[in-house]
Amino acid sequence: MLYSATPETGVLRTSNRVEKLIAMTVENAASLLVQPPAMLLAAGRGERMRPLTDVTPKPLLKVQGVPLLQLHMQALLAAGVPRAVINTGWLGAQIPAYFGDEFVQQPDAGASAKLLLAYSAEPEKAFETAGGISLALPQLDRVFWLAAGDVYAPDFSFAVQDAQAFAQSDELAHLWLVPNPAHNPRGDFGLGEDGKALDLPADDERPRYTYSTIALLKAELFASPWFDVQPGNPEGLRAPLAPLLRRAMQQGRVGASLYTGRWVDVGTPERLAQLNQ
Repeated sequence: MLYSATPETGVLRTSNRVEKLIAMTVENAASLLVQPPAMLLAAGRGERMRPLTDVTPKPLLKVQGVPLLQLHMQALLAAGVPRAVINTGWLGAQIPAYFGDEFVQQPDAGASAKLLLAYSAEPEKAFETAGGISLALPQLDRVFWLAAGDVYAPDFSFAVQDAQAFAQSDELAHLWLVPNPAHNPRGDFGLGEDGKALDLPADDERPRYTYSTIALLKAELFASPWFDVQPGNPEGLRAPLAPLLRRAMQQGRVGASLYTGRWVDVGTPERLAQLNQ
């Protein structure tokens, strides 16, 4: 019986079975949403990490026995992201040689538990973030996750709800900001009460936060009027991401969230050693 009437009012009420079915439907709705692909940045030289990076690309350096890049892969796989594009540059051949064309956390978990991997090869003097993304765009979708392969953020969830909300918004980018670490005390961007990222003037006293290098982006950001490089970066131009973000911030097209989980920019041998203690 799906409905029953209360003796006092005669009002129809749903049965416990229906209420449970409704609750299960709501709980499982997120699993029906589709995750966009991800781009993992792994092309940089890692000058400050020398001599470690003289023989190993920085994203393959290990924290507690696990390559930094793999930590992102584990989180992406757990979040249901189907595939990732990895740009390579310095010692770039080592990365596809290590990971191959798919990442499987548990070999016996079945065909659905795989993160498919593709690569976007750059020269050893890589194209910087925006230039590398532009080159890789043909392998991505209109919306995609972004994460730097040399950042330690093992608790970040890459939530599908965030991706869907971003896809339906007019934002061109959504950044995750973190409290400022000791090596970046002034921070990068402000965070408005409306959830917008702010490109604050130098004399603005409002708090700034550090860009975590984790973001959701739209391909539209890498075209005019935000970006002057031809689609696909056929000339192999080097271009940073920050100027694009600042232009879009001026038009209110960049959102942001504050992330307070574990996060380390593993930029020096000392920071890597601290994580491995």
